[in-house]
Amino acid sequence: MTQTNQDIAVAIETAHSQPSEPESLAAALRAQKIDVELIEPTASFPAVVKLNAADWGNAAAAASAAKWRWAGVWADDCVSELKVYSCLQKNNTYLILQTQLRPGQTGLTSQAPYFWAADRPERHTQDLFGIRFEDHPDPRRWTRHQAWPQGSYPLRKSFPASGLSQAETAPDHEYPFLEANGDSVYQIPVGPVHAGIIEPGHFRFQAIGETVLHLEERLGYVHKGIEKISEGRDPAGLARLAGRVSGDCTVAHAWAACLAMERAAGFEAPPRAAFLRGIMAERERIGNHLWDMAALCNDVGFAFAYYQFGRLRELWLRENQSVFGHRLLMDRIVPGGVISDISSQTNRLMRESVTTIRGEVNELLTILDYNSSLEDRFIGAGMLSVELADALGALGFVGRASGQTFDARAHIPYAPYDSLQVRVPVESQGDVASRFWVRYKELRESFHLIEALLDTMPYGDVSLSWQAPAAGAQGFAAIESWRGEVLCFVRFDGDNAVSRYWPRDPSAVNWPALEKLVLGNIVPDFPVCNKSVNASYSGHDL
Repeated sequence: MTQTNQDIAVAIETAHSQPSEPESLAAALRAQKIDVELIEPTASFPAVVKLNAADWGNAAAAASAAKWRWAGVWADDCVSELKVYSCLQKNNTYLILQTQLRPGQTGLTSQAPYFWAADRPERHTQDLFGIRFEDHPDPRRWTRHQAWPQGSYPLRKSFPASGLSQAETAPDHEYPFLEANGDSVYQIPVGPVHAGIIEPGHFRFQAIGETVLHLEERLGYVHKGIEKISEGRDPAGLARLAGRVSGDCTVAHAWAACLAMERAAGFEAPPRAAFLRGIMAERERIGNHLWDMAALCNDVGFAFAYYQFGRLRELWLRENQSVFGHRLLMDRIVPGGVISDISSQTNRLMRESVTTIRGEVNELLTILDYNSSLEDRFIGAGMLSVELADALGALGFVGRASGQTFDARAHIPYAPYDSLQVRVPVESQGDVASRFWVRYKELRESFHLIEALLDTMPYGDVSLSWQAPAAGAQGFAAIESWRGEVLCFVRFDGDNAVSRYWPRDPSAVNWPALEKLVLGNIVPDFPVCNKSVNASYSGHDL
């Protein structure tokens, strides 16, 4: 049955008359007699709901009831006041809650009772800004260590980037871990220094026999002061710094920072640059998934697959070097575009390598699928239920292996993905096997996306001259990294200088998932459970 013009007009009018998700939340808050100001989204920033500080917790309760996902919190010292922001996501929309704290006012009601993911980020903000989150379920310090004394807050503008003079930093050995109690219950401390060549992190197990009853993580050993040392940098300097938040996500973090800065400055990188950024992001995704699949097989003693996936990853990285000038694609994305273009010859080279490596990966997966010993170690290990993944806000392949469908490329698309159809693979079993298979399916999709980007690559410039933004200009960006959603907020001071940079790596959300999915497993299965999540220490330890 065909629609008349009148039917179409009625449908359009009806759609336009429906309140947006931010409008619905603002209306729900007003119904509770909460004073809010809704600011419509702009090209540089999502919709904002401004609140009084006293209503911070009430807004979280309403957002939780309306099924928003909590994505991050950050503060900004504007000298005359502290601004605090909380990022929410629902369907195809981001929303920012914003409030202000006057001088001498340091208390906000915690949002952690309503959103599990707010736990550690609020504690980080409390340690580095001195904002006290009242009614927080876990008031222990998180980021604070002995490099600065109690009462000093490194992300305040008055705190020097060089730190405070101190002959030697005392060891931070008094963190109050949960104590083991009960007959036959014992503790196993692991790390922070590990046997492998990985970054430091401490895991405190409580077990009975070989069964894990409880796991508590202690992170922050590679805290780098990223947020502090970003202050005063020019855009090019911030892009280089962002690319080092987490080295295996250098494309995603640099892209997020550049996109946020470009939005603050009010201009777009050229279309060809956006396509090249997309190709780099998909190449980063493929390289990391290949290496993770190799490592997962190695953790259960399947050396053949470890060697083969590792070989393919090495070939992929060598092509990164030959095409873009860097194996890990570091410093390829800059404010205004990219520094590396591709020719018709390298276009053809990448197509050929996609065909070759895709074929080899498919052959390997056939072999793995018939390997019963591999299945015995993967299937049923490290279960993360759909309900728990949703409550935690799990991201990337960790979330998608447990029924979470969100992917910024598909749901809140940005160039070049706004011109592509991104298929998001989702599993629901939530075990190590599911996280392995989601990686494989994402590999296949990334191969497809690279081919589509190469097929439709526009001609033109790959970068534009930078346009300095006005003092106070700010921008927000979300980029889907290979681990999941990377968020970024940037605010400029005068003279083209960055005043505030806040990155949020997906690992900040996914680390707590590891504590939950390992419960009930045996201690020897922890390495493969841990690798199946593969959260970044550096990405967490800003």
